[in-house]
Amino acid sequence: MSVDVIKVPDIGSSDPVDVIEISVKVGDSIAAEDTIVVLESDKATVEVPAPSAGVVARLLVKIGDRIREGDPLLELESGQGEQNASADATAATDPGKSLKKGASSKGEKGEKDVASTARSEAVASKPSNTGSSQEQQVVVPDLGDIESAELLEFSVSVGDALAKEQVIAVLESDKASLEIPAPFAGVVTALTAKIGDKLSSGSALIMVLTEEVEAAAAPSNNTPVNETKTVSPTPSNESAQKSALDNAAQNSGKPAHAGPAVRKLAREVGVTLSEVAPSGPKGRILKDDVHAHVKRLLGAKPASAGSGLSLDLPDIDFSKFGPVERVELNKIRKLTATNLHRSWLTVPHVTQHDEADISDLESFRQQENKRLAKQGAKLTMLAFMVKACASALREFPQFNSSLEKSGEALIQKQYINIGVAVETENGLVVPVVRDADQKGIVDIAIEVGELAVKARNKKLAPKDMQGGTFSISSLGGIGGTAFTPIVNWPEVAILGVSKSQMKPLWDGKAFEPRLMLPLSLSYDHRVIDGADAARFVAYLCSTLTDMRRALL
Repeated sequence: MSVDVIKVPDIGSSDPVDVIEISVKVGDSIAAEDTIVVLESDKATVEVPAPSAGVVARLLVKIGDRIREGDPLLELESGQGEQNASADATAATDPGKSLKKGASSKGEKGEKDVASTARSEAVASKPSNTGSSQEQQVVVPDLGDIESAELLEFSVSVGDALAKEQVIAVLESDKASLEIPAPFAGVVTALTAKIGDKLSSGSALIMVLTEEVEAAAAPSNNTPVNETKTVSPTPSNESAQKSALDNAAQNSGKPAHAGPAVRKLAREVGVTLSEVAPSGPKGRILKDDVHAHVKRLLGAKPASAGSGLSLDLPDIDFSKFGPVERVELNKIRKLTATNLHRSWLTVPHVTQHDEADISDLESFRQQENKRLAKQGAKLTMLAFMVKACASALREFPQFNSSLEKSGEALIQKQYINIGVAVETENGLVVPVVRDADQKGIVDIAIEVGELAVKARNKKLAPKDMQGGTFSISSLGGIGGTAFTPIVNWPEVAILGVSKSQMKPLWDGKAFEPRLMLPLSLSYDHRVIDGADAARFVAYLCSTLTDMRRALL
């Protein structure tokens, strides 16, 4: 027997890739071309096949590791075929000798010896006063109107200690996949079916050595120790099968069965795979299952929250009109699309537009930047916007709240955390300036700058984007006169800022050139009335015109 180290093959890139799935475990017998690990780069997901058959002796990586071409993956013991052949030859000439060696073999005789050893050990370890041991047969439960189902997978091996309700096998028919639970605890002594068999209700699956505790109706003294008894799991109908199917992936003791593409999709849309009901072979989760789970979550929102609207859009083949190219959305854009769609369906939007005279503020900002240049700090108009919004949120606390899921109460927050939308090459992200009302404008300017750098370098942590109570989306550096920003649920308002421009403003005697800043406040009309929104924007405009108001 030899031990080979299986390494990462040529994957078309010298950059490190992530190990996102390990498809084997120590002790597994694998065939050539069986998938052993799944790797994922920024560009693709790759399943790494076994170059030869053997038994997994040792895993050299774990999920989450970053590895390159040539890095070791696992140690594989080869030569199992020669051992099995030798064992079979020995069995033909000397059955007693084969019985001694067969327990370590993966062949049929090895299975029988393991079963015999399992029976002996289970009986020998039984306390004398606990009752009798029985070898019981577990059969396929009632499959309803399903005539037969293919045995896809055994989840136990001969010699395994079996817990009650533990999954022992997976069957698949044309209609569904079904995991068969153990009806009792014990030790597996034999597998009485093989992968690929077509089984029907009552077909034998495994033999289990159990232990019966003596009760009032104790078995007769004539009962043999190894009496064989046939037991079927609790009969199931179609609804029971569906329940088992829906709960299969939710079993916290077992990982969800899903391929790399499905896992990637789940990560991108923020879905926990253990909560998704599978519909594929072996209880595997498909892409359609993830989409259906997201649709169910949206449809589960109460009517008062404005959700539940789902449009069945037709698929259109655009290529028949001319050349096309399909460009896959990155993770940030997919998450943004999901969140914005949810917000648009959930929140009844209204937008209030106004303009703030920032002529004096802009002059002050430029003067202060000359003074602060020596300190390495730079004031931006966005920093003034954050401070002005913090002041307005103190004055109008309903804008700093969230509507309770039931729609029956408002959660008013005693803290003011303002999110600032930052454009990156992968899309918009919204880092949060915490306790903005307690910070000075210079401190806010420095923090916003640091968060923007982290965002563009993909260094933002999840905590940097959580806990916001109000958001600002500024397009001032690009252009435009007004727009309708979408409220960032569960917040109830968001301020859009467009490009400032010089306009003639009448002062009662003459027109004066003034620098005007367009503001667009979108709000949740369930929480905020139009009059309150107009007052909020008016207060914000007056604060930006004279920032001394923010100090009061």
